[in-house]
Amino acid sequence: MIKIAIYGKGGIGKSTTTANMAAALSDRGLKVMQIGCDPKADSTRLLMGRKIPTVLDQIRNNPQLELGDILFEGYNGICCVEAGGPTPGIGCAGRGIITAFEKLEELGAYEAVQPDVVLYDVLGDVVCGGFAMPIRGGYADRVFIVTSGEMMALYAADNIVTALKNFGKRGYAKYGGLILNCRNVEREQELVDQLARDTGGKIVGILPRSSVVQQAEELGKTVVEAFPDSSMARDYTALANAVLEECAGE
Repeated sequence: MIKIAIYGKGGIGKSTTTANMAAALSDRGLKVMQIGCDPKADSTRLLMGRKIPTVLDQIRNNPQLELGDILFEGYNGICCVEAGGPTPGIGCAGRGIITAFEKLEELGAYEAVQPDVVLYDVLGDVVCGGFAMPIRGGYADRVFIVTSGEMMALYAADNIVTALKNFGKRGYAKYGGLILNCRNVEREQELVDQLARDTGGKIVGILPRSSVVQQAEELGKTVVEAFPDSSMARDYTALANAVLEECAGE
């Protein structure tokens, strides 16, 4: 089982990227599981065509919940889970992720699904204990960071790498590299190349800015599903393959 965490600043296109990677990997015949670790709980929307109940909501509503209450099958058999978050203004979102992960383990989610690839889609603006859970909890083997050439995205990516290096000393998840999700800012690739050099990583994939992404989102689908013959679908497939190769090269 290959376990991959995708981090990135909020709004950088991380969930769209992760969902399209999941779709591309499933098209290769792999059994894929995607776990959304963002309180917005919209990571799997493009795979499901809708938002699904979150683990935390289900725990609050039904203490005796079963695996089928929190795990749903989306596009091409991809198993989808949304950790969710606390009631707005009450509680800690990071702690919510820990609670959700503990419930998945308690219910034997990984044993039941037996995925070839697990993708954790994690908010990267803050790398506190809960949001760092996929890094330090033994869940993910490799971490990839979605960024653009925008300063705040680069700053968040650098913070995530710093956390990874701290945890790396304990044998936790390793830094896999950067995913450039282009915003067409000036000197974008140059800036991200510099970040890769500074952090001891590399750019594993470049996603050009494309209106096809928005068109697919308006349909509630990934680009891979909605426009499989598009150049953008090929870009997502190339990225998914590159990420797998990077993990295999460990």
